[in-house]
Amino acid sequence: MAAPALVALAHASRDSRSTKTITALVEEVKAQRPDLRVERAFLDTGAARTRRVRPEFQAVIDRLVKAGHEEIVVVPLALSDGSGAEVPGVADAVAEATARHHGLQVRVSADLGLETCYLEVLDERLREVLRASRVRELDALVLAAAGSTDALANQTVARLARLWGTHHRLPVTAAYAASAPPATGEAVRAFRAEGRRHIAVASLFLTPGELTDRAAELALEAGAVAVSEPMGAHPEIARVVLARYAVGAVELVPV
Repeated sequence: MAAPALVALAHASRDSRSTKTITALVEEVKAQRPDLRVERAFLDTGAARTRRVRPEFQAVIDRLVKAGHEEIVVVPLALSDGSGAEVPGVADAVAEATARHHGLQVRVSADLGLETCYLEVLDERLREVLRASRVRELDALVLAAAGSTDALANQTVARLARLWGTHHRLPVTAAYAASAPPATGEAVRAFRAEGRRHIAVASLFLTPGELTDRAAELALEAGAVAVSEPMGAHPEIARVVLARYAVGAVELVPV
């Protein structure tokens, strides 16, 4: 019996850099599990209607069913606070797919969360940009994330920032691109007011986009010496995708 197929599902974006990053991440997942049927898919949301992004989720499901796959694990490619909140639109899309295909079993896994292993990815991305900028010493760090209206979600990011700071023995502030203070520029200026001059910003984002661009712009304007790229198609992220898939695949097995 074939293993359930894996559909890595992302929200569509008008930014082609985001789409390319998702594609590269899924290729990394495939490279780690060549025995597995892995597909990427996008949910076409309001933010992307001016630029249709393919392959769309329903088309991917149709293709898998036609190929004989009756069990599918959907892994939402989204970072979260670990609260278990549903990724918008996914449940409705799955309900539509199962209504159209009798006997199809679909399990939606947890999303990618905010894992401590991401700190290794952030370090690597930061080293890349520091080498390019020829900065050899830092005296403060800022962890930039998307931000949320949910205070608990922002606290989760702040805890991750504190853990990162403990590892590097440097002061770290969490900053947010939207919905919560401080913004990246405010965080950098606060450190500079303390006399710190070598402040780097790490991007706790999966893909590039408007939020990451704005966060980087504000940080550099405020005096940051470097801003890293989003985590992107890193092998560690691919391993998290596969870990989420493994849990979902087990949950598909009837007891």
